[in-house]
Amino acid sequence: MLKELRKSPGGRAARIVAELTEAIHEHRMAPGMKLGEDEVCEIFGVGRTVTRQAFQMLAHEQLLTIEPNRGAFVAQPSIREAREVFEARALLEPRTAHSAATRATPEDIETLRTHVTQEHAALAAGQNGQALKLSGKFHLEIAAIADQGTIAEIIRQLVSRSSLVIALYWRRRSAMCESHAHDALIDALSAQDAPLAEELMQGHLVDLLSLLDLHEPSDAPKSLHEALGR
Repeated sequence: MLKELRKSPGGRAARIVAELTEAIHEHRMAPGMKLGEDEVCEIFGVGRTVTRQAFQMLAHEQLLTIEPNRGAFVAQPSIREAREVFEARALLEPRTAHSAATRATPEDIETLRTHVTQEHAALAAGQNGQALKLSGKFHLEIAAIADQGTIAEIIRQLVSRSSLVIALYWRRRSAMCESHAHDALIDALSAQDAPLAEELMQGHLVDLLSLLDLHEPSDAPKSLHEALGR
């Protein structure tokens, strides 16, 4: 069944989407980078139909923008969008953390602690893109623990957009975890202290917004071959 999925156009498009999404989240593909159809076809060994299907899927996730007569580009959120993404997260995620604190099991807490250990290890190794990706997944884990499917899907989209925002507007390296906000959140969830979990998540997201430099974009993007390590 898995082999059939990989051979199908939808399966091949999904594989492209997964790899490009990971590269974007790990900041190996910068906002504004152009993705040429021919280049993607060559790298993944697929035809234009599959490549265009993958582009449409990524555009639906707001990770790509497709411009008529120009092509596909990694999305480049505006300053206004950057603010809106984090303001929306600050509205949704504190209540999600509150709900998660009432539902978290010892196994959930252990999963979160393991996750944060990996996050800090990535930072210590200088793998900042990987650390950012893990940080985003930490927030998704909390949404999953809260067991609020509709809200969790919205948060997933916002976290995905956050990766692009951070790539453009982040002020300094490793700021995502230097306050150990995730460790404090885990302690509150473990203690089933829902009000504290909500307060900590609110403060964490406000801090993240304050660390955005909403004036100067990052350096120009690299090539797709280099971003994917081909």
